[in-house]
Amino acid sequence: MTVWSCLTCGIEYPDAVMSPDCCLICTDERQYVPPTGQQWVTQQQLESRHAFTLTEVEPRLHSIEVTPAFGIGHRPLVVSTDGGNLVWEPSGFLSPGLVDAIRNLGPVVAISASHPHLTGASISLSHALGGVPVYVNADDRRWVCRPDDVIEFWTDRLDITAGLSLVQAGGHFPGSSVAHWAGGAGGRGVLLSGDTVMVSADLRSVSFMRSYPNNIPLSARSVRKIAAALAPLDYDRIRGAFGTAIQADSRQLVEDSANRYIGWLTDAIRDPDERL
Repeated sequence: MTVWSCLTCGIEYPDAVMSPDCCLICTDERQYVPPTGQQWVTQQQLESRHAFTLTEVEPRLHSIEVTPAFGIGHRPLVVSTDGGNLVWEPSGFLSPGLVDAIRNLGPVVAISASHPHLTGASISLSHALGGVPVYVNADDRRWVCRPDDVIEFWTDRLDITAGLSLVQAGGHFPGSSVAHWAGGAGGRGVLLSGDTVMVSADLRSVSFMRSYPNNIPLSARSVRKIAAALAPLDYDRIRGAFGTAIQADSRQLVEDSANRYIGWLTDAIRDPDERL
């Protein structure tokens, strides 16, 4: 039997002799099947094609970069706390060396992702680490591509360790969430936002979308819901899914970006050069 992974999104599927007919994730409007069609790979094939680099991006926070990029190309993060570690947004690539590198950072007590697109090889990683819980928001239950007993469903808020929590914000998916690490950034707080809140290219703003590759916006209602869910959290830094970060004033910038987004959606903001 073989664990198959979608070449386009990197999500793993159950052990099977033959690959699935199609990827549940990629046939949804938020993702895509490329013009070349649906393709599948095994972890054995991936091990011969890819490598990884583990980098400490700030004290007690490590980033994993897979080269060449695989699937969506995001960069997983490992948050280390006194109560155990969280692997956030695991890659679809997994090798014995990567498992050892994660294990060497300390005991992993949780694996999770902001939304179904970035779950990667969560189940395989959990099995390699002895059955670590994989936390999936219950509102995204139908997008689980590899059901397993290690999956634990949660809603609203889940405290992983002291000072490290998952918070449901909705938007991109109903269960889209963030990880709030109160001790990060020297105690000023860090938000690991995934695609729930996308760090923009200017590194001074964020955005919100139903589909990033297909340019489908979120409603004003959805953006207000995200902003309201994040408003009570104390954080100064925000780290996105692709190695980008806003280093300071992130809480205010998220609020400002939400107001700007809603302003354009509702026509409350207009281009000053537009003829009315």
